[in-house]
Amino acid sequence: MHRTHNCGELRAKDEGTTVTIAGWTHAIRLHGRIAFIDVRDRYGITQATVGEDFADLTKDLKRESVIKITGVVKKKPQPNPRLATGEIEVVAEKFEVLNPAQPLPIEIEAENSDEIRLKYRYLDLRRPAMQHKLAMRDNVAASVRKHLRAMGFLEIETPLLVKSTPEGARDYVVPSRIHHGTFYALPQSPQLYKQLLMVSGCDRYFQLAKCLRDEDLRMDRQPEFTQIDVEMSFVEQDDVLSAGERLVHNVVKDVKSVDVPLPLRRISYEESMDRYGCDKPDLRFGLELTDVTYIVKSSDFKIFSEAQLVKCLVVPKLLGRKEIDRYTEFAKANKAKGLAYVNVLADGKTLDGGVAKFLTPDMQASIIEASGAKPEQTILFVADAKKACNEALSKLRNLLGKELSLYDPKALAFCWVVDFPLFEWDDDTQDWTPAHHMFTMPRPEHLQYLRTEPGKVVAQCYDLVLNGVEMASGSIRVHRQDIQREIMTAMNISEEQAKVKFGFLLEAFTYGAPPHGGFAIGFDRFVAMLEQEADIREFIAFPKNKSAECPMDGSPSLVDAKQLDDLGLALKKL
Repeated sequence: MHRTHNCGELRAKDEGTTVTIAGWTHAIRLHGRIAFIDVRDRYGITQATVGEDFADLTKDLKRESVIKITGVVKKKPQPNPRLATGEIEVVAEKFEVLNPAQPLPIEIEAENSDEIRLKYRYLDLRRPAMQHKLAMRDNVAASVRKHLRAMGFLEIETPLLVKSTPEGARDYVVPSRIHHGTFYALPQSPQLYKQLLMVSGCDRYFQLAKCLRDEDLRMDRQPEFTQIDVEMSFVEQDDVLSAGERLVHNVVKDVKSVDVPLPLRRISYEESMDRYGCDKPDLRFGLELTDVTYIVKSSDFKIFSEAQLVKCLVVPKLLGRKEIDRYTEFAKANKAKGLAYVNVLADGKTLDGGVAKFLTPDMQASIIEASGAKPEQTILFVADAKKACNEALSKLRNLLGKELSLYDPKALAFCWVVDFPLFEWDDDTQDWTPAHHMFTMPRPEHLQYLRTEPGKVVAQCYDLVLNGVEMASGSIRVHRQDIQREIMTAMNISEEQAKVKFGFLLEAFTYGAPPHGGFAIGFDRFVAMLEQEADIREFIAFPKNKSAECPMDGSPSLVDAKQLDDLGLALKKL
């Protein structure tokens, strides 16, 4: 062994012990021919005093060189309270440079750009903050496995080379060398395979599954990511929700020592859209939306009277002109045509400013009562098509919650959003598409609408939301071939297309598939949010940049002509 102790474990009780430590030169201070070196590894930092016998080795020693020191632990006359090992130092009797470092291309502790951090990720990961994040990820994974196994789940791996099936995003495809002209897909999720495991009688399955999707990237999205994938047989929706929230409760208790109250709040999709304008409500603060369409429909203000929907929210203060202008531009950037406002006067009964002149006294009183506005507060309105109105106001609500410090940023507000529509209308294709995916079981009483009125069908599906972010999604699955065919028919998927794309699944359903359901938690996102981080790349060892490239290894990269020839492929010039 190159060491007897790591750099984070020595304490005053070890005084007089001869030890060997090894790690990276975190800092070096020369006092004549004596060197004081901070030695760092994953576990912490230990200070060592290296005498003049080794001055020839220490005089030109660079930071981040790998060194090994054998010496005696002694108490420091002046402890360093910033270090866990700050009461002691190691006085070197032997000193060895295991691998000298060249001058570094980046300053590790500096505020480097994302691109530089990704290019030299192996250096960026040496930072204690990044080591903590990787350890946090491991702690969450270990807790997930512990609690799912305690609930009777088996961890089962599913394939990474699969058949390409439509699941909402573009597939990454892998050409077959043996069967020219054919391709595997990398799985967007293990959806079909976990359902087949239920058909197989495995009863309770989970997996920390790698998922790959060729889609536009952002802070909480990567081309490859991990999800906690869970499936259960012989269950109804309440059984799945109970298992999911118990898992979340136990993991948060393990890694953050926070007791999430159970059962989690459940909100219907319709209620969430009505009160928060979105299906991912942040419940850490109020500022709910109020529908005032019925109040202002007869006003002289055409934008209000002709709008499909008019909603408002109450800002718990009076806004100045510059603030209103800024929020108006924000609303426009989020697809609203504009933003209207009024101020509640000190009497609490009258509105002034903005569009107040278009509102009769009765309308003003009704708006104040409906919205719950108080004296000297500003009411903001959006009048537009339903989707645009909700989207703009929901984002404005979140912005105001943050800017006005309406919530504790460390709070964890979980909820289930349930009863989503099974289908949504796609204006581009002029067709019905699954709101989640096509393997979601409709509510039994809505089966009658599959062929005639798909828009009325409510699905047995649910999202787990944390602080306004979708943390998990799941559903009770279709387990009967006849219902699955009805859903495909509603989506204009022909019998032949269904057989080509999903024949193996449909056939499996004919041999006795049990009722089943499950969910998948975005693992990277879950870990990041537990640490109050927005960027999931902080918790992935080697992530891609916003262009889906890896600056460190240069992927994606060209392949040579022989590889293409072996695969039976030729590149097309664009």
